[in-house]
Parts: sequence; C-alpha cells; structure tokens
Amino acid sequence: MSEPPRLHTAGTAALDRARELRPLIESEAAAGEMMGRLTTPVVEALLDTGLFGIWVPVPLGGAELSPRELIAVFEELSYADPSTGWVVMASALESGTAGAYLGDEAVERMFKGPRTPIFAGQGTRPGTAVREDGGFRLSGRWSFASGMPHAQYVHSLGAIEGAGETRIFITPIDDVTMLGNWDALGLRATGSIDYAIDGAFVPESQTHVFDRNEPLRGGAIYRLGILDLALIGHSAWALGIGRRLLDELIRHAGARAGRPGQIAGSDAFHADFARAEAAYRAARALIHETWDDTERTLDSGRRLDVRQETMVRLALNHATSTVAQVARFVYTSGGTSALRDGLIQRLFRDAHAGAAHITSGPRFLQECGRELAGLAPGESWQVFELQPSAT
Repeated sequence: MSEPPRLHTAGTAALDRARELRPLIESEAAAGEMMGRLTTPVVEALLDTGLFGIWVPVPLGGAELSPRELIAVFEELSYADPSTGWVVMASALESGTAGAYLGDEAVERMFKGPRTPIFAGQGTRPGTAVREDGGFRLSGRWSFASGMPHAQYVHSLGAIEGAGETRIFITPIDDVTMLGNWDALGLRATGSIDYAIDGAFVPESQTHVFDRNEPLRGGAIYRLGILDLALIGHSAWALGIGRRLLDELIRHAGARAGRPGQIAGSDAFHADFARAEAAYRAARALIHETWDDTERTLDSGRRLDVRQETMVRLALNHATSTVAQVARFVYTSGGTSALRDGLIQRLFRDAHAGAAHITSGPRFLQECGRELAGLAPGESWQVFELQPSAT
C-alpha cells in the first residue's frame, strides 16, 4: 500500500514576486475598472512571474504552494487590487485542479507551454452533459466567469444526463460564446461575464468528477477537493481587502489631523476604529488558526474531519461578513472623499461584491451553526450543505 501524499511547501518566492508587482497592479487598477478586465501589463506580469501557476502541481512545473503560502500570496495581490487578487485566485484554482485531476492526455496538451495557461469559468450551477463515445457533449449557460477575457481554457460544471453525477469539464476558449454582461456593483476589473457552450464535445480526459479528492499528480493539498480548495482563495481575498480598507482610512484620517471638526480628533471615531481593527484581526486569526490545523492534518496523511470542514467554512464566512462591516465603517468615516469616485469607494464596492459569493452566504453560516451546536450527528459536508453520511 502506497504512502499518502505529503503536503508540499515552496517558500516565499511567489510572495516576493507578488509584492514586487504591487506598484504596477495599483497603478493599473483604475484603468482595469474602466475596461471591465485586468489590463494587459498586469496580465503579462502575472504570467511572466508564474503567479497564475502557484496552484499547479510540481510535476507539471507549477509551484504547488501550501494553503498558508497561498493565503499569503492572494492576500498580497488582493491588497494591491481586489479584482486582481480575485482573478488570480479563481484562475489558479482552476488550473491547479485541472493539473491534479484531469487525465494524462489532457494535461500533456494543456500544460506543455512555458507559461501556465489561464483558466476561467464557473463551478457552482451545472450545465448538461450527454455521454458519447470517448467523452461528452456539453451545453449550458454559466455566470460569473472571472478572468474570462484572458482565458485559454474554460472550467464548467455539468450534470451528466441520466447518471446523477456532476463533473468539471475543461474546454478550449473557442468552444465558448461570451455573453459580455458584466455590470456588477464591484470587482468590475474581474471581467466575470456570463458565457454559453452549445454542444461542444469534451474528451473524457478533459473531465473529472466534481467531488474528486485524490490527485493523479501533486501532493496532499489536492486531497481537500475543489470546494475546500476554493475556500483558501476566498479567505485570503477577504484578508487582503480588509487590511487595505483599514489602511486607507488610516491615511485619510492622518491627512486631516489637526484640522477642527475632522475625524482625527473624534473620540467616537477612535473607539470605532479600535473595534474595527479588533474585528478584522480576530477574523484573520480565525482563518490562520483553521488553516494551520488543516495543514497539520494534510501533512500527517489524514483527511479533514467534519468539524474541521465546518471551521474552514465558518472562518471564511465570518471573515467576509466582518470585512463587509469594516467597509461600511470606512466608507462612512471617509465622508465626501469616499462618496466621490476613488479608492475608498472602489474598495467599498468590491467588498460588497465579494460578500455576495455563495460561500459567504447565509446557508453556509446556518449549516456551520447546526454542526457546531451538535445538531448534525452522522452528517458530513456535501459541497454546500450537511447531509447524512453514506453507510
């Protein structure tokens, strides 16, 4: 019997590269917002530095960062610009799981180039797939495909007709009709458009079952499965934008210190800022506590138990809701400066757009509470909810 895969760690090289890109990302953020997509200089820099490949298994030339290393990189990118952080964490997840779970033929074709291809797509609401010799015919319409304007491959959830099974399907961008309707409140530079696929043939090797949690390539991180892997990126995104909101308010208040009637001289503001800082730091500590525990479990060869699955979900949900509250406080404290188009306004909108993601919704929170209260005996996590465990 073979030993279970160990957790791979890669060090700080990717984080260092992300930090070096901050001036470029910040300088391009406003232009990306106007265009509804990341700018070409930012995309090229992310490709050149290999940051789209930080989740790709080592055997395919990727960095295969550990959960805590991924959190650090996505937090840094999201601090520089929440849209950039969001696109990279979504695309890196999709390329990483493709590399870990797809068949050999597909992987050899997709990952043969010198740079990691950019993936985009959506994995929560399924299209329909009909089995054919050697593969499937996939059709459907999907929403919120972050990074689609830059993608070479598309990652889509599909339900197999008559089989009661869902799979992830990877198709080339040429099989996709982009519907181009990204008109959201925030995260505008993510280019998270809707798209459609009409009867595209997808070879078997370019698919994997949705809940796969045993990798064909790479280490123990891929034993989390695609949903738990996604929680890493969304948690880091919340930490990055939350810290940036508070830091921008620090700069705003400091620039007005000494002027009569400004918030810098308000005792009420001082107390409220302390509360906001404490709430953010507590949420950040919970994320790091849960993922530290997860890393220890993975590196020991074990899988997460139900309580650990609950806690990584709760930590994300709590962090996102906390950051939304912080955003409201920062926006209100910013006065007319926040009202006008500018960085605080954009961060406020981005925070609320991110909080609308399904993983930060009330259903997750309710299910976490049910399990923590001991009201879900014999149940385990099945994607977004607890269900009776198979006997």
